[in-house]
Amino acid sequence: MNITRYTDYSLRVLMFLALQEGRLTTIHEISDRYKISSNHLMKVVHNLNKKGYIETIRGKNGGIRMKLKASEINIGVLVREMEPDLALVECFSDKNQCIITPVCGLKGVLSEALNSFLTTLDKYTLEDVLPDQYRAQLARILQIT
Repeated sequence: MNITRYTDYSLRVLMFLALQEGRLTTIHEISDRYKISSNHLMKVVHNLNKKGYIETIRGKNGGIRMKLKASEINIGVLVREMEPDLALVECFSDKNQCIITPVCGLKGVLSEALNSFLTTLDKYTLEDVLPDQYRAQLARILQIT
């Protein structure tokens, strides 16, 4: 299982914003701190806003901030919303061309593994991945004052 960079960046943006505790920040600031493309982050931020995780404020003093509390953001739900395709193998998709699908035991095993992965993620919120003992260190690494 491999989550896409898009989902990874979505999680990182939310972690950064949660550490900001309601203060406005910019895409450029997040991009700079994580050393990732601001163009790619624009797409991520747009989608997080559209899905209701964050809010964007336009204008000279604008920026982005959390709309939901970290405790309200379930990691499993977020991954499902951000991942375009959780089909681990061809037989999980509508375009399956594999000739052994009707008699293959692998599909069931991989389906169980995927369900276990998502079930584990469902147990955690954004708040859980930002434990108190690491918040100060994370803020320092990301240069959040």
